Amino acid sequence: MPPTAFVTGATSGFGEAITRRFVTEGWNVVAAGRRRERLDALCIDLGRAVHPLVLDVRDRDAVLAAAADLPPEFAPVKVLVANAGLALGLGPADRADLDDWETMVDTNIKGVMYTVRALLPQMVAAGGGHVVTIGSVAGSYPYPGGNVYGATKAFVAQLALNLRADLVGKGIRVTDIEPGLAETEFSVVRFKGDAAAAARVYEGTQPILPDDIAESVWWAVTRPAHININRIEIMASCQAFGPFQVVRS
Repeated sequence: MPPTAFVTGATSGFGEAITRRFVTEGWNVVAAGRRRERLDALCIDLGRAVHPLVLDVRDRDAVLAAAADLPPEFAPVKVLVANAGLALGLGPADRADLDDWETMVDTNIKGVMYTVRALLPQMVAAGGGHVVTIGSVAGSYPYPGGNVYGATKAFVAQLALNLRADLVGKGIRVTDIEPGLAETEFSVVRFKGDAAAAARVYEGTQPILPDDIAESVWWAVTRPAHININRIEIMASCQAFGPFQVVRS
């Protein structure tokens, strides 16, 4: 049987592109996401190589149950791409919506924790696998309004490193992919459906595209078994590091 990848957040952006890339390469994919209609569209497009899984990664019990009840042709999972995540808001911390902060923590931190913990045992039992987390340059470089979003991605980067420390010798590799300016539904979600505000983020730029990240994931997981790619940091060529902020009186 073809090997299986498990991709969260598969209904748009990076997750959809990653799903398509793995299927194109002959893999089976468990495509997990919250929107049933988009999963159905993926199945129509990609066929029986996709197992659609309606799943909210914030639901611990649902994640554990899904990992334990995969169809035989989709188990065990060889590659996990923990992609589901989001940013909400871009305001200063003193005016941030606490509900937005909690949603980011629940999705970007707890959702990744639940998914990784649910699928690791079958990788260990199978004697190998690869965990790919989708972080962000925001986990390394702060910017105004990034506050809790950046902090959640710093957690993801450190989790990936610590997973490697735990899993060395067990045939399981771990890679954190850290994109910068990328055009997906990310900004539409961040600005809560305000398409005009989202579009302004990309005006005059040539951002990273979902297929660029799918290519990076595919490259990382297809390196020889004796090589582990710890992290891949990717920025659009039009993006770089900002100057230090200085407030002048």
